[in-house]
Amino acid sequence: MKTASTSAEEPRWLTDEEQIVWRSYVHASMLLEDHMDRQLQRDAGMPHIYYGLLVKLAESPQLRLRMTELAMHAKITRSRLSHAIARLEKSGWVRREDCASDKRGQFAVLTEEGVDVLRRAAPGHVIAVRNAVFDRLSTEQQKALGEIMQIIAEGLQPDEAGADLPWLR
Repeated sequence: MKTASTSAEEPRWLTDEEQIVWRSYVHASMLLEDHMDRQLQRDAGMPHIYYGLLVKLAESPQLRLRMTELAMHAKITRSRLSHAIARLEKSGWVRREDCASDKRGQFAVLTEEGVDVLRRAAPGHVIAVRNAVFDRLSTEQQKALGEIMQIIAEGLQPDEAGADLPWLR
């Protein structure tokens, strides 16, 4: 739908074909996130974002990451991360530790209970991911999807100082 432009230059409107691609992407990404969220809520009692945080901590040395680094990996604001970590702490899956070298810094640390819940949740999650994505695509389509998503991510994550990225807010 074309609307009045606030600048003197008319925007490059999407072609009919581009509109189909865009809407398909939005539709699929919303359904996929909902599918993953429902599966993890049902099977592990946690939303998809919490699962991702636990996975990142499990992959980190000593099962710990600075909160700022965890926010960057999760692509979320520091405020949203703080809220998520508080919920994970309440469940006993994560604890916070102060950073000895930086009094303002904190670490999120995966607990033994967090490792256990992740170990129990992972098989069902990988089945859901395979069913929703990989089993539907050929090897070539999987490769193309990975390359496309990498290009999009790189374009949205600039390196310059002052970039407006969630974990910097």
